[in-house]
Amino acid sequence: MNILVVNAGSSSIKYQLIDMATEEPLSSGLVERIGLDEGILTHKTFLNGEEKKTREVFPIPDHTVGLRRVAELLVDKKWGVISDPSEIEAVGYRLVHGAEAFTRTVVITEEVKDKVRELFPLAPLHNPANLIGVEVAEKVFPNAIQIGVFDTAFHQTMSEVAFRYAVPNEMYTEMGIRKYGFHGTSHKYVSEKAAEFLGNEKAKVITIHLGNGASMAAVDGGVCKDTSMGIGPLNGLIMGTRSGDIDPSIIFFLVEQKGFTLSEVSAILNKESGIKGLTGDSDMRDVEARYLEGDKVAILAYEMYAYRIQQYIGKYAAALNGLDAIVFTAGIGENDTIVRNLVCRNMSYFGIEIDEAKNSIRSKKIREINVDGAKTRILVIPTNEELEIAKQSYELVK
Repeated sequence: MNILVVNAGSSSIKYQLIDMATEEPLSSGLVERIGLDEGILTHKTFLNGEEKKTREVFPIPDHTVGLRRVAELLVDKKWGVISDPSEIEAVGYRLVHGAEAFTRTVVITEEVKDKVRELFPLAPLHNPANLIGVEVAEKVFPNAIQIGVFDTAFHQTMSEVAFRYAVPNEMYTEMGIRKYGFHGTSHKYVSEKAAEFLGNEKAKVITIHLGNGASMAAVDGGVCKDTSMGIGPLNGLIMGTRSGDIDPSIIFFLVEQKGFTLSEVSAILNKESGIKGLTGDSDMRDVEARYLEGDKVAILAYEMYAYRIQQYIGKYAAALNGLDAIVFTAGIGENDTIVRNLVCRNMSYFGIEIDEAKNSIRSKKIREINVDGAKTRILVIPTNEELEIAKQSYELVK
């Protein structure tokens, strides 16, 4: 079975066509700058151990134009990997916010789409764009089963003790204000890989997803007990441009004492804070270069970034009442040796002791970077959200 995975943003579409017999990608790509005069489509194919790549620049006024071109490339004589779009039997979508309405993967129906629309206020930047991707792909691949995989679903196993906020009850019962969490597809994928690697399906694992957006999850025997993001993706860790945890009084101070509007405060906390706010750079690779040059601003940012992660490790070790492993994943988690080293420094009380030589090794495979005999294993596991979406879609179709 061939499953196409689609992740639609407001101005982009990421996609991957996966052969479920091998769980290997046949093709992948990115449509970006949708709505601008010069859109960009980057398309890759993976056949017979060979990778081929093409890049096209052309007007992409909307998602329909972009996705139709993707469909053409998938069957193209030179760049294609299938002979007809009907060979795509299912399309799996990343849908960011499912709230309490969606606790598992679902076949997308009109009722499901209506419910996703109702949830727009909870994820105004993501859910509308995700739904556009669904409605466009339905037209481009009309014979495929449409499957929705929600970022929030994995975290719906949290207890009320963990997901409720100490606000008036009606704010939860009538407005749905509670912790939902995100990056659930990634946390599910790497926690399962960790349990498999450890040979322990009951493993107590803390997964640390570090990209431009960042979050953590406490996973007990494959079940999420807690996670760092909340009703939206602003809470928790320090991120590329997001502040993470702050004292809510800061918001009132900025509005009431300094004259900021709520829109301005939202923009600051979401787009101008985090690593960018501390250093002026939002790309951790640029900050890393400054760190290695001894830049004091970059050093402070790295130490703050790691300290926040250490705090959550302590919280989640308590929530799990034990700890078998911590897992680093996503772009920064998989590639930044400095972050991993700083996070694991002075954590021997939790049995976390890193081997710096192992930590310096780069690999695309699962690897263990703790010292021999350490009580808590330290794993680096490359995430694969597209494969996880495809696997969940495949299971549902079966």
